Amino acid sequence: MKIAVLPGDGIGPEVTAQAVKALRALSANSGPQFEMAEALIGDAAFDSAGDPLPEATLDIARQADAILFGAAGTYASDLRPAESRGGHGLLRLRKALDLFANFRPVFAFPELLGASTLRREVIEGVDLVVLRELTGDIYFGTPRGISREAGGQRIGINTMRYTEQEVARVARAGFEAARKRRGKLCSVDKANVLETSVLWREVVTEVARDFPDVELRHEYVDAAAMHLIRRPRDFDVIVTGNIFGDILSDAAAMLTGSIGMLPSASLNAEGRGLYEPVHGSAPDITGKDLANPLASILSAAMLLRHSGGQEAAAALVERAVRQVLAAGCRTGDIMEPGATLLGTEAMGDAVAAAITSLKGQAA
Repeated sequence: MKIAVLPGDGIGPEVTAQAVKALRALSANSGPQFEMAEALIGDAAFDSAGDPLPEATLDIARQADAILFGAAGTYASDLRPAESRGGHGLLRLRKALDLFANFRPVFAFPELLGASTLRREVIEGVDLVVLRELTGDIYFGTPRGISREAGGQRIGINTMRYTEQEVARVARAGFEAARKRRGKLCSVDKANVLETSVLWREVVTEVARDFPDVELRHEYVDAAAMHLIRRPRDFDVIVTGNIFGDILSDAAAMLTGSIGMLPSASLNAEGRGLYEPVHGSAPDITGKDLANPLASILSAAMLLRHSGGQEAAAALVERAVRQVLAAGCRTGDIMEPGATLLGTEAMGDAVAAAITSLKGQAA
């Protein structure tokens, strides 16, 4: 299996190194084999090549079966024009590979129920997926930019835009995901205000006719945000647009105790995927051995499952993470009284050791 490894910026290289460590532990002693090629993206690429997504990186990504990604962007890049910012490299990569379906599973680990700021009885048993459309909406719509009106006042413009085809394909992915889970799909929009959302709701309702076994309901995004925090167990699969999904999935991360626990998979129609932790580059803790690598390791498990077709290997990695959590190992973001505080690298070592142990038991 060919994997493009794009560590990127901030804590990206730190957490990605631990995911690679987990994959190497998995491949040892006749395990599944991986051919990994590392490349630059984001500010690291801009500093080296003057482009946040160099052509060489794009070529490596196109030739890979899957992409393991870290994070892109730093505070410094926010001062540059949009097209040269680190995060723009990731947006271009998603667009170039047509990675339109972003799956963000949200699972309340029993071992971490005390780490969430929400009450145990609210989050216990939470198991949902946020499916975010990833290549359309206000992040990509035109016209956009900052200009000056005739009177000299600055004006900023972004365009929220969706085509019928873009909505239909992500809706279909949502129905198919719900069919494999508990058969419930919640489509989130703002159809009481936005014409884009009126179209979204109409198209999702039309696609629903092909999935009579899946229960569909619609919710406005503001109501869904409240519902997600108040009664998260009501949700199975949430399908929504790019900007709403960006916000809701980060809110949902706190159901797990920390955004450092949330993996994701961004897939195209052929099943090629980019796998990344949701947390971003976190420049404030870069290089301090503080970052939680578990979201990156769990993203590697998703890579094995969705692009590699290796369910047993994916499940083993996930069991290793739970074993480490059950042993009381914690990074600072999920620390609890009586637990053992570990840094980024030590947590990666603990998961790799658990993978090796579980492989030995299976043998």
